[in-house]
This record gives sequence, structure tokens and C-alpha cells, in this order.
Amino acid sequence: CDSTPSHSFSLPRQTTSSALKGAIQLGITHTVGSLSTKPERDVLMQDFYVVESIFFPSEGSNLTPAHHYNDFRFKTYAPVAFRYFRELFGIRPDDYLYSLCSEPLIELSNSGASGSLFYVSSDDEFIIKTVQHKEAEFLQKLLPGYYMNLNQNPRTLLPKFYGLYCVQAGGKNIRIVVMNNLLPRSVKMHLKYDLKGSTYKRRASQKEREKVFPTYKDLDFMQDIPDGLFLDSDMYNALCKTLQRDCLVLQSFKIMDYSLLVAIHNIDLAQREHAMADGTSQADTRRPAAQKALYSTAMESIQGEARRGGTIETDDQMGGIPARNAKGERLLLYIGIIDVLQSYRFVKKLEHSWKALVHDGDTVSVHRPSFYAERFQRFMCNTAFKKIPLKPSPSKKSRSGTAVPRRS
Repeated sequence: CDSTPSHSFSLPRQTTSSALKGAIQLGITHTVGSLSTKPERDVLMQDFYVVESIFFPSEGSNLTPAHHYNDFRFKTYAPVAFRYFRELFGIRPDDYLYSLCSEPLIELSNSGASGSLFYVSSDDEFIIKTVQHKEAEFLQKLLPGYYMNLNQNPRTLLPKFYGLYCVQAGGKNIRIVVMNNLLPRSVKMHLKYDLKGSTYKRRASQKEREKVFPTYKDLDFMQDIPDGLFLDSDMYNALCKTLQRDCLVLQSFKIMDYSLLVAIHNIDLAQREHAMADGTSQADTRRPAAQKALYSTAMESIQGEARRGGTIETDDQMGGIPARNAKGERLLLYIGIIDVLQSYRFVKKLEHSWKALVHDGDTVSVHRPSFYAERFQRFMCNTAFKKIPLKPSPSKKSRSGTAVPRRS
């Protein structure tokens, strides 16, 4: 997004948001439509660097419809490469358009620490996030490596990027990325954590705690769930293997400071809440619609074969990974690796050497990539997630009294 138009986009904040949402929908409709006329072909190296640009005057043109926003320009980065990624995840062009453009986008109030705006498509399928110039640039650089990695391994907890765009209006460039939605709104999340495997200042702020749905951090997790989350052994192995592969990819890109977002739906608590709400012990029978994109749920990300009634996936898991807490309550976990677009730049190196002098270097969350990846995996597979211990056989006395009873 280099050339900047000169006209102004002077609208009040609310209108600006709806104008932005409208511009995004017009732009995506146009770019996906024009792409469908281009024949399918292999992705070539130069496809990663293409930027297509189209001007949308408010009175319309022979290529674009008239609209009631100010004039704007819409840019699409690497359209052929992103078409390939969408295809890899089983997203058909008409589904992509229908999800993003048939109904107004919903703005999520709980924006990230980055100050990004988040929108979700009305069918819950996609998240649209505004990103900074540096992040958009970094994603462009990552694309060839990301392509290579996805070809070998579409089952990943890394973010699934479906499109990178830029809206230019009134001298402003607003870059947006379309990604998979990790947290379906139809499932009530009882707790949410952003985990890095670091303990240095990793506690949610007072301001965060006052939110309706706060995001807690590592120290909060260790305090709230000291025994960790218990998964059955196949699930635990699949999760740790996926994390290991993903960390290796991030390390190869010299990426760090990423987090594992873990949201927890407590099935037993939800049933109690429901019973209290209507005085009966009826469980909620509404089913969220299945997500269209392949490998997009937490369950599919670690357990590919589970798709479509394979080995483990059952209907009542709603895409979450089944787990238990130390009390033996049934949980569904929704997880994914987030914040991967901050590369390990010079700033981070400086920040680390300074913090290391002030504080024990090991617990600081900014570290060289290989150290960061190892510490991240160690925390996830030793502290956060555990295997459900098998029932001790009668002859052997259970050594620890805290074994979680294995429920059928």
C-alpha cells in the first residue's frame, strides 16, 4: 500500500467502521470474482509477490459498482497463492464470498493487546483482523515457506491465512488478514488463556480481569489449573506432536513471542448452568453448524483422520478437543497458536538483553527462537497438558493421591 489517495475519509468513528466493513466486502467480492475467471494452475514463485489494485469511486465505474462510501482503493496481495491456500483447506470461492460478504460483518469488542480490530463473519467461519504495515510485510515474506509447510502438513495449529488485503481511503492504509476463527461464538467458553511458557510478568492486568471474557496468562493458569488439563493418551500425543512440528516451523522463520490460545468449554458446568436457567436438567440441544473449512477446528488440527466420523471425532465435541480437569469434569478445548507475525527483530534482541540483566533470563518471554520454542513446548506438554493417568492395577498402590479417576 504505497500510493495514498488525497481525498478525506472524515467520518465519525461508528460510520468509519461500517464504511470499512462495506469496503472490505466490496473489495473481496470483486477480487474473488475476477480470480474465478483465471484458470487454475500451479503456484509459481512470482505469485507470492503480486499485488493487485482496483479503484472504487463512489459513483461506480465500468469495473466496480456504485456505493455510498467515500472513494477507496482495494489491494489484494498474492491472490493466486491465497486461492491455493483456500483450496487446500477445502474453501470454495462461493462459500468464501457467501461467508464474508452476504451478511454484515460483526465487530468483536474484545480487541487484542495489539490494538487490532477484529471482525467475524456472520456464520462464525472467518476472522478478519487489521494488521500493522510491518506484520503485513512479514506475512508476505513468509508466504513461500508457509506454502511449503502447508503442502507437507495441512494439520497444524498455526494460523490459517486465507487472504491479505489493504483498503486505502483518505490517506489511510488499513491492512487486513482473513484467518480461521478459533472460538466459535455458538460454544460458551468458560475460561481463556494466552500461554507463552514464560512466567515473567505473565499475569492478566486488572483492566483485563474486569472484562466480561478476560484472557488470562501463564501465572493465572498455574494458579487456576495447577494440575493441568488431562487428555487421553492418543490425544495428548497428537497434540504434542503437532506443537513440536509447528514450533520447528516457527523457529525456522526466526519467529518468537507467539502464544497458545486455550479456551475451555466446561460441559458439566454448562449443563448445570442450563439446568439453573430453566429449572430442568435438560442439556443444550442446539448444535453449532459444522465449520466449512477443512482442518479448521482444534480437533482437526491435531487429528486429521478424525474428520467426517473417522477415528475419534464425534458430533458432541463441536470441534473441541475432549479433556478433563483435576475434578474429573468434562471439558472441550479450543486451541491455536496466535501472534506469529511478530518476527524476532532487532528490537526484540535489545529488549531481551536488557531484561536478562534485570531479571533471570530464563523466564523472560522474549528469547532467541530455538530457546523460545523449546520452553514453549516444555510448558505445554509438561505443565498445561497431561495424559490421563491409567487406573493403577490393584496390586500397585497409587503413589500419588491426585490421580484423576478415569471415567468411562
